[in-house]
Amino acid sequence: MAYQALYRVWRSQRFDDVVGQEAITKTLKNAIKQKKTSHAYLFTGPRGTGKTSAAKIFAKAINCPNSVDGEPCNECEMCRSITEGRQEDVIEIDAASNNGVEEIRFIRDRANYAPTTAEYKVYIIDEVHMLSTGAFNALLKTLEEPKEHVIFILATTEPHKIPATIISRTQRFDFKRIGVQAIVGRMQYILEASNLTYEDQALQVIARAAEGGMRDALSILDQAISFSEETITLADALAVTGSLTTEMMDAFITACLEQNVSAALEVLEKILAEGKEARRLTEDLLLYCRDLLMYQQAPQLLNDRANLTDTFKELADKTPADRFYWMIKLLSETQNEIRFTNHANVYLEVATVKLAAPPTTSQAPADGAAAVAAPANNEDIIELKRQIVQLQTEVKQLKDRPAGPAKAEETKQKAPKKTASTYRVPTERVYQVLSEATKDHLLNVRSVWEDLLMALPVTQRALLKASEPVAAGPGMLLIAFDYEIVCQRADGSEELRTNMLNSLGMMIKDYSPDFVFITRESWPRLRQSYVSQHKDLKPEVNDDVDDSGEIELIPEENQVVEQAKSLFGDLVKIEAD
Repeated sequence: MAYQALYRVWRSQRFDDVVGQEAITKTLKNAIKQKKTSHAYLFTGPRGTGKTSAAKIFAKAINCPNSVDGEPCNECEMCRSITEGRQEDVIEIDAASNNGVEEIRFIRDRANYAPTTAEYKVYIIDEVHMLSTGAFNALLKTLEEPKEHVIFILATTEPHKIPATIISRTQRFDFKRIGVQAIVGRMQYILEASNLTYEDQALQVIARAAEGGMRDALSILDQAISFSEETITLADALAVTGSLTTEMMDAFITACLEQNVSAALEVLEKILAEGKEARRLTEDLLLYCRDLLMYQQAPQLLNDRANLTDTFKELADKTPADRFYWMIKLLSETQNEIRFTNHANVYLEVATVKLAAPPTTSQAPADGAAAVAAPANNEDIIELKRQIVQLQTEVKQLKDRPAGPAKAEETKQKAPKKTASTYRVPTERVYQVLSEATKDHLLNVRSVWEDLLMALPVTQRALLKASEPVAAGPGMLLIAFDYEIVCQRADGSEELRTNMLNSLGMMIKDYSPDFVFITRESWPRLRQSYVSQHKDLKPEVNDDVDDSGEIELIPEENQVVEQAKSLFGDLVKIEAD
């Protein structure tokens, strides 16, 4: 006999074999024992959770003459015929390919006849949400006036597509995703029954990759058995599922927490070069950060895991919880963005730069948390109290002092200065770019910008991903960055400038500009300052001047003409004095 897949060989044949759906199987068994079965059932839930298997078990149990406690015997002729699919009174229909009105009318007509050999005629309609509107209306008539000897079992993964009139005439059972440990237990049973050896960590990886579906888990297990030599190892499971090894995740997260952007991007490039899928990689990193947080807050929940490395424990011990919260949030956002793009690797590279960048105020642990981590001694507390009393005294004296110009001047002098940016914006060079900027040059650069990014190495592409050309002339190009730290890194990289110049020269003929890097935050201020200093020239009014950054200057005396054109269009006739 030809080889059969594991999920077919080990398909559940009794209610007790259905994993992770104990509430549903217990309800169905009791209904059969008490002879309180309904005429129609609706089984909903994700793929591979046992909906169709439970439907066939129900058909066997209700027709089995040797049924005990609601379970079929699986030995009599009735049970064997239903299992083999040759029982004419148990009809399994795929609604995806039989979704017309005529097919449902044929079923309705056949339902009027009594079963031939079984006690009940059972119709199992899989993927029932695929039925057409007319087919649902034809089925509704049968459900409204059911026959005593007919039972309908409707199975679907998308119950929201089924009319409410159909749902209200059925008993609904929602199959849930199966837990990781339940899937692991079932796989262990199958492997031991098949005399196959395995590593526990390998089954954990497969169960996670199955995402709550037993059929998916058995399909992956089938691949792992074929891939492995004798024993199913962790390496085999990682290779089959495309998941990351613990060492890879240790290296990546360590580089991010050490704020080593270059090392983090190198690890990412190595992982992607091995063919890891971006979606799976992001999910693995998200779960890894979750495990770090759980181990930090409740280590007893993960102590039984054999893959907890020394690096993992060290990271969990020395990293503040707020940092993990922020990393999980960022990875979750990246995961959502990857779902709707064809350039998943680019989003991962940008996320890596953010993860490895020094934490901002919103990412760093609060002062209170830092104080808890390193409590002050009694002398520090006494000194702080003394300073507070002194400050309160000074504030009271200031309130009692009469208001006047001297006080206003003193207040002005004592006003705290705004913290200066650590990156010095090259204002003169920006003005030089704006003095020669043209719209055509900017449009030419923007048209090849994405191609320019893809031509650069991974680390340099990640730096430029959060940037945009905002002004361009024949000899200079102005680029604005979203983040100050990225701008500073780019400005200090001669290799980046050289690669950009070479790539841009190949994409735009005879164009080799000098690059000027600024922060996006400073761009509106610089542009306004430039316009203010050239009062004889005013910016041409156009809809996208703020977004594009293009500044075309026209003499002030022509403003009246331009305004007249904007009001009256082609009716304006210009005559020389």
